[in-house]
Amino acid sequence: MNKKEIAEIKRLFTPDRCPLTRICGCYVDGEKQKKLEMKEAFLSLSDEEMFKYFDILKKTLSGTAGKNLLDMEFPLAQEAGGGTQEFLLRLKQSQLKDDALLEEFYDKVIETFMYPENYFIILVHGAYDIPKKGSDNLEQFDASEDVYEFVLCSICPVKLTKPGLSYNEETNTISERIRDWFVEMPVTGFLFPAFTDRNTDIHGILYYSKNPDELNPDFARLLLGCELPLTASSQKETFNTLVADTLLADCTYETVKSIHETLNTLLEERKDDPEPIVLEKDDVKRLLYDNGAADEVLEHFDEEFEQATGGESRTPILVSNVVSTRKFEIRTPDIVIQVKPDRADLIETRVLDGRLCFVIPADDSVEVNGIPIRSAVSPEEDDLDVLAESDDPDALAESDSQALREAAVSGIPFEEL
Repeated sequence: MNKKEIAEIKRLFTPDRCPLTRICGCYVDGEKQKKLEMKEAFLSLSDEEMFKYFDILKKTLSGTAGKNLLDMEFPLAQEAGGGTQEFLLRLKQSQLKDDALLEEFYDKVIETFMYPENYFIILVHGAYDIPKKGSDNLEQFDASEDVYEFVLCSICPVKLTKPGLSYNEETNTISERIRDWFVEMPVTGFLFPAFTDRNTDIHGILYYSKNPDELNPDFARLLLGCELPLTASSQKETFNTLVADTLLADCTYETVKSIHETLNTLLEERKDDPEPIVLEKDDVKRLLYDNGAADEVLEHFDEEFEQATGGESRTPILVSNVVSTRKFEIRTPDIVIQVKPDRADLIETRVLDGRLCFVIPADDSVEVNGIPIRSAVSPEEDDLDVLAESDDPDALAESDSQALREAAVSGIPFEEL
């Protein structure tokens, strides 16, 4: 599902467009005991309850595709009788009216969702008459031909409200607040089947995780029968390793900056594209070649790429997961420098006292811990150029041997400049 398709389903969770027919829930305590079960027609809820559930359901479809929201496909084995996809199909087709199926689903969640505290399982069924889109891309609600029938599951922590004082209107006093159990926003959930190309895709499922770096892969595999892709941080680590290991000594500051500028430009050019931008093997290979990788270095790149990304069952590397449009970062063991990606040209490299240094111009106003400091430099104080332009071969040799080999640019270690 791309971001437009996700947004289309998310927009349905309003009173005037609501496609939901039924809502069911199971409250589970920290001992994995069912404390409460509910099932009723969604439209029978009060307006106040309805809006609270809308917030939870929208949150289960919130985030970034490829980070919080992940497309997964069922293995063929799971589509056979007794598989997870076949079970979810039966659950959907029952419209959540089969009590035995509901109990089986709750039991599966309780068995596979490793959470030490109380939580609330919310399950809704919906049927959406998919409007056609005209040549002007506007929806034609009176021209619907297909119905997208789905179930959406949200798993929400339930926690005690914080202790404190409150105003008691009946007694007109300030007294201790009564603590109660509060249903928080979901930490995980899923939409089945997927809504792909604006229609039903029974072979796919959309998985949600509040924390993109903690996807709970065991839960997804055991409950849904699907293997999760690499997390966003793992994709970035894989890409950085490929760049560093391929370029080796050619992995300089300027090279890494050029790679990130290229990828950020690509993101800007395709910012209105609903599909995420995937870095295929040939894309990464071309990117490295254009930035100095020799032909002999790239001879074994195909094997290294397949090994790093998982071979035939590999996780796609998304451009949005390997570069940031908000910051460009230089990190050493003791110092971190951050700059806007479009101003990375402000940082220069110089050799000073035989060491590789990053130079940041301070011509404008400068503050240290909020205190403005004098930033003007007199000509006699500027000995940086003298050192940088030294033609002493011994000094230059010393600078090469003492380069900051532990520095990293946006997470990619580089050797020297």
